[in-house]
Amino acid sequence: MNTAVFDNRVCMLGEGPLWHPMRNQLFWFDILNHRMLSRDGDDALTWQFSEAVSAAGWLDQNRLLIASETKLFTFDLTDGRQEAVHPLEAENPITRSNDGRADPWGGFWIGTMGHHTEANAGAIYRFHQGELRTIADEITVSNAICFAPDRSCAYYTNTPTHQIMRVALHPDTGWPEEDAQVHLDFSKDGYFPDGAVTDAAGNLWVAQWGMSRVACYNTQGTLLRVVDAGATQTSCPAFGGADLRDLYITSAAVNVRDDVRASHPATGQTFIAKGMGQGVAEPRVIL
Repeated sequence: MNTAVFDNRVCMLGEGPLWHPMRNQLFWFDILNHRMLSRDGDDALTWQFSEAVSAAGWLDQNRLLIASETKLFTFDLTDGRQEAVHPLEAENPITRSNDGRADPWGGFWIGTMGHHTEANAGAIYRFHQGELRTIADEITVSNAICFAPDRSCAYYTNTPTHQIMRVALHPDTGWPEEDAQVHLDFSKDGYFPDGAVTDAAGNLWVAQWGMSRVACYNTQGTLLRVVDAGATQTSCPAFGGADLRDLYITSAAVNVRDDVRASHPATGQTFIAKGMGQGVAEPRVIL
């Protein structure tokens, strides 16, 4: 199943696609270039920041909660106003934010990692009701943060392990109830799981770094389908469109060899694959 280019601007490290359900608009990030991107019809939109930004959740019609390398902050799309909400490893110059997503309880999960992929430098956190609590530590590359639509569990990965983890969540609070367990293990195949999202049936759609694809697995871990993309380094999928049936996919151009770039000229661009499945609207972050 092939994709089409949704936006041809090259991201060095595209990440964090978010379909805003109130605005019917996609937002995503180019982490290494410190910018957030979007489109309004034929108009390409860019917001520039002073440090790395990587993921967001929506607060209302015009405001996002954005994760940067030092903090969580609100951002007003109408006037660019920012308000700090909570520090995020602000005292640690080694790390930055990476993958993140809102949970069904109004919380926001965010992972960190080293600027230069330092081993075990990062962590995965949940921000909820003013509290930032560690979910997992000694993370090298945080990714695949997403949630089962029945609110039963969360998924995440430390990408170099080749494993996606599953952790049961309390139905009332959304906090983990037990230790995480291995849900998908790509060690034998050598796949590196990157960003992921679930659909309405609970299937897990995961970008596989270096494989030019997003793969869909059911709740038992069986491969259902593969979406081919025009970039080797696919980084994160998100469902969007008027009926949440289109799959958007970010990618990255960082460290791509010239010969690979020549065979994949859309490297670093953002893609769309229409009619992939039934997505679920991203929940609102509640501060």
